[in-house]
Amino acid sequence: MINRDVLARLIADFHENPYPKDLIDREFSIPLEIPIRRAIALIGPRRSGKTYAMFQLIKTLINRGVDVHRILYINFEYYELTGASLSDAFRLIEEYYSIYPENRGRRIWLFLDEVQELEDWDIFVRNMLDRENMYIYISGSSSKMLSRELSSRLRGRTLSYEIYPLSFREYLRFRGIEVEKPISSRTRSRIMNAIAMYMEYGGYPEVARYWRERIRILHEIMETTIVRDVVERYKFRNERIIRLMMKALANSREFSVHRFHRLLKSMGMKVSKNTLYSYLQALNDVMIVYPLRRYSPSYKREEQTIPKIYFIDNGLLRIYGVDSRPKLFENLVFTYLLRRRGFSNLRYYKSYGDREVDFVVLRDSGVDELIQACYNVEDPETRRREIKALLKASTELGCRNLYIVTWDYGDVEEHNGRRIMYIPLWKLMLENGGVAV
Repeated sequence: MINRDVLARLIADFHENPYPKDLIDREFSIPLEIPIRRAIALIGPRRSGKTYAMFQLIKTLINRGVDVHRILYINFEYYELTGASLSDAFRLIEEYYSIYPENRGRRIWLFLDEVQELEDWDIFVRNMLDRENMYIYISGSSSKMLSRELSSRLRGRTLSYEIYPLSFREYLRFRGIEVEKPISSRTRSRIMNAIAMYMEYGGYPEVARYWRERIRILHEIMETTIVRDVVERYKFRNERIIRLMMKALANSREFSVHRFHRLLKSMGMKVSKNTLYSYLQALNDVMIVYPLRRYSPSYKREEQTIPKIYFIDNGLLRIYGVDSRPKLFENLVFTYLLRRRGFSNLRYYKSYGDREVDFVVLRDSGVDELIQACYNVEDPETRRREIKALLKASTELGCRNLYIVTWDYGDVEEHNGRRIMYIPLWKLMLENGGVAV
């Protein structure tokens, strides 16, 4: 049982210092009020900023005039709460109301960080939703809790919001680069230098804030992800094969479990294909690796295609030795689309004759946009290839929203009555909307 004085002190400590003074705002769209009794779950890969997202929500509430005493943040990884039980959690709320009796019955905002450390946390959250006038926000470590488990344990009473590493707009803010329109030559030069670094080392918040130790930080994130989020969490026994798979995924354009299985067999390593599929699924579950399927109107055929592999952050590709600018460029376009459109709405496409379009964006079960990621559009042969693939796919899929994302080239061209828009990557990433800027 946690001492009552300890609970009171944790409450007082939060109200005295509700959020870090060096907090840098990020661009979230997370509601602070909802008309239904559901908990808001913040999910995302390790070190992407879920805790700071909670602090930002708290800061926003206070700036809107909400009394800080109507807000409560608790991190169940605090050493004072080690071994906290379900009864301790209920006693915490009672202690809060004993300190602020005027708030009983009033709307309260409750933030529960690392909630998986509380035994039977789901019972506590459901009771708070049912019995108290509260908006509840929860977050947990991906090594112990996945988004689908949140929904399962709370019996569908959650709304989940993804927290990814920094977007490029956020990255500029973290690096102290202000962008005001019209953009001057000096600012544009700073933007181009920043996007080159962003493309190479990614957008983890700690990397942006502590640039000198970027490689060390990225290695630590990857190591902890493999060991804690994958090996320990899923109780996988062959860590070496998982590490080999990660290296293969990072250095592959498409990834075939069948071919990888043959490679392992030739190296004298015994593992079943089903186990390899489980490894790949686990890496996707913890939001590190994204296997992008080839578009097909048939769900069955789509699932049978060989996926293209993308990573949540370019910095993770970099520590696996990936230095190809076209590959890093394409992965960066993917992470942008992931934030804007959601993974379930993304595919790639191969037309008859194997002309490939990098990204198909779906909307309302139909094809909405076709997008090529072309780092070097100035090369005539590359340019012809990208245009032909877009036009072919446009005909086959009945889509006329055609885009080529480039490093630093913008234009609009007409081809057989269809318009292709060229968009510089930096300009695309500075916009608030989707691809059509």
